[in-house]
Amino acid sequence: MASLESKTIIMSGGSRGIGLAIALRAAKDGANVAIVAKTDQPHPKLPGTIHTAAEEIEAAGGKALPILGDVRSDESVAEAVQKTVDAFGGIDIVVNNASAIDLSNTSDLAMKKYDLMQDINCRGSFLLSKTCLPHLRESAKAGRNPHILTLSPPLNLNPKWAGAHLGYTIAKYGMSLTTLGLAEELKDDGIAVNSLWPRTTIATAAVKNILGGTEMVDNSRTPEIVSDSAHLVLTSTGASGNFYIDDEVLADHGITDLDKYRVTPGDGPLMQDIFLD
Repeated sequence: MASLESKTIIMSGGSRGIGLAIALRAAKDGANVAIVAKTDQPHPKLPGTIHTAAEEIEAAGGKALPILGDVRSDESVAEAVQKTVDAFGGIDIVVNNASAIDLSNTSDLAMKKYDLMQDINCRGSFLLSKTCLPHLRESAKAGRNPHILTLSPPLNLNPKWAGAHLGYTIAKYGMSLTTLGLAEELKDDGIAVNSLWPRTTIATAAVKNILGGTEMVDNSRTPEIVSDSAHLVLTSTGASGNFYIDDEVLADHGITDLDKYRVTPGDGPLMQDIFLD
């Protein structure tokens, strides 16, 4: 099986949930993982900090670099990238994981929250990718199969999604447009650029606390389905400009028994994620 051993990943967010699961799967291979996030101290409602994430990454077999940073800040991102390069000698993989969510309709969405989503989701993904490009190009020259992976949905222009939560849809599709554009822009540079999105809701703190509570969590899959599919994408070669769905990635590699990823065992209905018709 292809491995991420000795590869260096820089990830926005990652102190919990899907991002942490991706980091831990890479750590099992012996990867270096820099976590860039704002959670330096424990949150009363959310598990994990950059420091607890680093401890888990080290325990899983990887090398960790916890960085207190803000993807909304040019200076903070530049500093985080430089710290990663200083610690590990380069960057091979960028994972745009950080994301803010508010599913309010236009009338109810505060502009402060609108700006937060655009700055973290869209601008943050653009900024971290842009800042890492010189190092990804060096990785390509060294034959290290560099990637940018963004956790964002396919560009689905069904009006249903924009009509349901326009502000959030703009922010997430901005991340997806970053994938579309960079894949084309970098196609001759040897840097793969792809997006990944889950088929179902995933049992994370955001799903429990913001979206649907315990009932939605019970009808979700675990973050490990995303981390396992992300690992397959990041260890592949040549594929770029794709908007992958987690279970389709697994099926393409012969993995069709997904029962282990269910929060609630059995064959009950799962909650389909948004942006998928």
